[in-house]
Amino acid sequence: MATRIDRALVADTALRLLNEVGLEGLTLRRIAKELDVQAPALYWHFKNKQELLDEVATEMFRRMAVPIAEAEGATWQEHLAAAIREVRRFLLGYRDGAKVFSGTRYTDSGHATPLEEMLRFCVDAGFTPRAAARAWFTVTTYTVGYVIEEQSVYPVPGGGRDPIYEPEARARRLAGHPLATEAGMEFFEDLDAGYEDGLRAVIAGIEVTLLPGPESRPAPGAGGSRSASGAGESRPAPGSEESRPASESEECRSAPELEKG
Repeated sequence: MATRIDRALVADTALRLLNEVGLEGLTLRRIAKELDVQAPALYWHFKNKQELLDEVATEMFRRMAVPIAEAEGATWQEHLAAAIREVRRFLLGYRDGAKVFSGTRYTDSGHATPLEEMLRFCVDAGFTPRAAARAWFTVTTYTVGYVIEEQSVYPVPGGGRDPIYEPEARARRLAGHPLATEAGMEFFEDLDAGYEDGLRAVIAGIEVTLLPGPESRPAPGAGGSRSASGAGESRPAPGSEESRPASESEECRSAPELEKG
């Protein structure tokens, strides 16, 4: 009996093939061969490779959604870091995983629930909805970009380093440039430590630039932007350069939905 071909089967087959052929070799024709069908059977479901990659990226997120949702942390910083580490771990499990995931569009709304939960955690910690969205988007783009670089150094999960990144060979190519040579050790040696250093810097920057100061955060159980005493917004002192609080209408704007694409 012939196997019933549908989008889910094609995406699952693509993910199984990815470590073998990489992004460049992942074509509809190659997947059709793996499924023992003619390529036109797949074009019924996907008009081109981009549509295929959109479905593959969506399936990737379906598989990482549970670990993201189960990430824990006592503070918003720890929670955000734990969740995004799961994204990195998953992408590293597939050859070219970060390249496949980046620049694609989700094909359903399954990502909305874990996204909502992450944003809610940040809002409860004091972020505005828009700032919470920007915080998650920032750590995500940092992570995807970092993994793309990691996977250029170690192209196959569990495999060896690409010879071009060997430190001795690189040092010979950059002879006479001691700082650039030393930078290579930082860039390409301990990739786990490098990721964590960068992640700490990103989260510290989020705290400084996106999280409102304690004096401007709503008190627990308070509505809008009113102070804990129930008084209205305080006025800046005459001549002060203190910026005015955001208007109530601005604070009530909902966070943009972070759909890919």
